[in-house]
Amino acid sequence: MEAEIKILLFGYGNPGRKDDGLGPVLTGLVEKWILKEKINNVFVDSNYQLNIEDAFTIRDYDIVIFADATVETTEDIKLTRILPSDKVNFTMHAVHPAFILDLCQKLYDYAPEVYLLHIKGYEFELNEGLSDQASLNLKKAFVFIQKVIQEPIRYLESIETER
Repeated sequence: MEAEIKILLFGYGNPGRKDDGLGPVLTGLVEKWILKEKINNVFVDSNYQLNIEDAFTIRDYDIVIFADATVETTEDIKLTRILPSDKVNFTMHAVHPAFILDLCQKLYDYAPEVYLLHIKGYEFELNEGLSDQASLNLKKAFVFIQKVIQEPIRYLESIETER
C-alpha cells in the first residue's frame, strides 16, 4: 500500500430518499473496513450535499474521491476524474465536485486529484433503504474502492476526465 498518499472518500446524498443514500452508505462501509484493517492514510466524510465549505475539507488530501448516486450512467459504477470549474450546476446537490475543487484551488492555491464515483441508483422516492439493484451496485463500488485504496496509482492513472 502507498501509505504516503492521503486519501479522502466523501460520500454525499440523502439516505431518506432511498438510493440517493448510496454515497453515505459506501463511506460507512469503507470507514468500518479501514478501521478493521488499520489503514491510516484514508479518511471518510459524508453529507447530504456538497457545500462551499468542503473546499476547506479537501485541501488536506492528495486524492479525493466523491461518491454519489446517479441515474445518468448505464454502468453500475463509473469513476471519472474531475477538473476545476467555476460553473455552478443546479442539481439536487448544492454544487458539483468540480466547483468545490475550483474553490479549493482559488482559496488555498492547491488542488488535490479529484474523482467522482458514480453509483447507479434506481429509486429516489422518500423512504429509507436501498433498492435491491442499488445494493448490488453498492457492493461493486465497495470492492472497487478497496482496490483503489490499496493501489491508488494503478487504479487511477487511466481514469477518463469528466467534461
